[in-house]
Amino acid sequence: MAQRWIATRPGDLDVFQLVEEEVPAPGPGEVTIRVRAAGMNPADTKHVAAAMNPADFPRDVGYEVAGVLTGLGPGTEIASGGGTVGDEVLAFRILGGWSSELTVPARDVFAKPPSVPFEQAANLLLAGATASEMLHVTGVSAGESILVHGASGAVGVMVLQQAALLGARVVGTASERRFDVVCRYGGEPVPYGDGLAERVGGAAPDGVRAALDCVGTEEALQVSLALVPDRARLVTIGLPADRAAAAGIRRIAGNLPDSAAYRDSVRAELIRLAGDGRLEVPMARTYPLGEALAAAEVLKGQHPGGKLALIP
Repeated sequence: MAQRWIATRPGDLDVFQLVEEEVPAPGPGEVTIRVRAAGMNPADTKHVAAAMNPADFPRDVGYEVAGVLTGLGPGTEIASGGGTVGDEVLAFRILGGWSSELTVPARDVFAKPPSVPFEQAANLLLAGATASEMLHVTGVSAGESILVHGASGAVGVMVLQQAALLGARVVGTASERRFDVVCRYGGEPVPYGDGLAERVGGAAPDGVRAALDCVGTEEALQVSLALVPDRARLVTIGLPADRAAAAGIRRIAGNLPDSAAYRDSVRAELIRLAGDGRLEVPMARTYPLGEALAAAEVLKGQHPGGKLALIP
């Protein structure tokens, strides 16, 4: 029997329930993973709260895990090739990660680099692929200065690292108590608040060529619009779709077909970068699987200080 968290209906954390069920044997194109760490992302709970169709419930929770293969369907290989029982793997763009064991499509499973701990591997790909897409759709290139709103958060830190690999310079907004995080990953921090546009101008006298919004605040939107004339070089993951459309800027999200296709396409490269030590997942804390709701409360707060993982 495996334990897994489900949401019984749309709503807040009170609709989550820990259940025990048999894990189905993997069929062709599927594998079974014993979870060593389940990644946690704001989307895990936000998508439950925002769901509109009661027919979609009960709903599994969690989009990424790292663990060990315990079964492979007939004639099945994982996405990175091969795969045998006992191999260490990670999986992303699955559903049901808040589990002790689960069966998932093999196309979403990759070999875990030995150098990357399970809790980091389980938190690599959602934030990493989102950051990669933000840089991709805004066309960031070497030698450019860009503005990142929310540079000390999970996605912001991934943007900082990947922008540095591209050779771009980042001015990143953050609270002053988080300046050290922005500096650690190569950005130049500026504080939120009145006068933000002027402070960004002081940090980048030649201007910023693109603005990447990881927070979705009205301040971030207005400063981005003021500093970057080319709307094609603005992107948000935080604004509601209608607000982004009204402002004429691009919004990306994992449930949009173009975003999903791009994020799937970069998974192998992000894993390679992490294995080479060029992409780091800063961790704040781990929790037992049974304490997922306490962890989710922390995640809903501001800046837990790194990623969280559930450990069965």
